[in-house]
Amino acid sequence: MVEQLPYPKEIIKPIRNEADYDAALSKIEKLMDAVPGTPEYDLLEVLSLLVEKYEDDHYVFDLPSPIEAIKYVMEEENLSPTDLGKIVGGKSMASLILNRKRKLSLNMIRKLSQELKIPEKVLVQDYELA
Repeated sequence: MVEQLPYPKEIIKPIRNEADYDAALSKIEKLMDAVPGTPEYDLLEVLSLLVEKYEDDHYVFDLPSPIEAIKYVMEEENLSPTDLGKIVGGKSMASLILNRKRKLSLNMIRKLSQELKIPEKVLVQDYELA
């Protein structure tokens, strides 16, 4: 005899195509208010992992350029070039970087990643100088 699981009587299956993907997103939307520790919350977690895997396999997202990422975070966090200068070695250095006149050094990349929470894989990309 098969033991009855305490989960909803819904079958969880791999996401193999866009229809499966759309159905999973719809279920996730309905489960967003699930309480941690409940079967519904467990289902939400599993579906989220399946969706993440499908997106990783089927959607390619270009990373932003390092300078655009820095500018975006500065705007979101309401930071000035002076604030950036405190991270990269002065306001004039920040200006050179933002205007694409100087490339980021490895030390700057480490500091920017830590301080602005920009992934290093974004900051280490090559970019053209002006």
